[in-house]
Amino acid sequence: MKIKTAWEIALERTESIKSDKTSIEQFETRQRGKKIANEFLDCVVEKNEKSKIIEEALKKTPKEQRQSFREGVFETLVSRLNLPVSKGDMKTLDAVGNGLQEVVNDARLNNAFRQFKDAISHYLNDADQYEQAIKQQYAPRLRQKEAELSKRMGQQVRIDPSQDPEFAAFYKQNMDALKRKYQSFIDKIRQDAETAFNKR
Repeated sequence: MKIKTAWEIALERTESIKSDKTSIEQFETRQRGKKIANEFLDCVVEKNEKSKIIEEALKKTPKEQRQSFREGVFETLVSRLNLPVSKGDMKTLDAVGNGLQEVVNDARLNNAFRQFKDAISHYLNDADQYEQAIKQQYAPRLRQKEAELSKRMGQQVRIDPSQDPEFAAFYKQNMDALKRKYQSFIDKIRQDAETAFNKR
């Protein structure tokens, strides 16, 4: 076994400090990318303004740190790709698409994103129709419960469907089935974005 000299040990320590310093810088740059992505979304979605914050921050980032910066932006944007709850959420999806273009810049991803948005707008329409259909389907059961309660209480009773546990379970079961059907579109666009980002 070779005994290391003090010089060799000092050199090894210097190397590990350098690599630690690099990984700390990369981590901090990635975190800055995440922060910039959130500021971009806040500006576009909440304040309804156009923003070049990602583009400008990317230009100011040193070349050797750009990949880490892009990764931070990308991770934050992709995490916001979810099924919308309302039509207002489509604005967030638009902003995510624009932000991804800043860090990926891929024509195929752009096309895939347009198709994805078409599918998701169908989801919102389907969700409205599902909700009406669920309420109609459950209405006879609700009326039966109201009649039973009214008879028992000796006065007219109205039940709010959202307060009825049986309706809530029925509603959730049906809406979950719809969400599962459309979740594949979310999974696919995330995968397409990942592929395009890694090819860059």
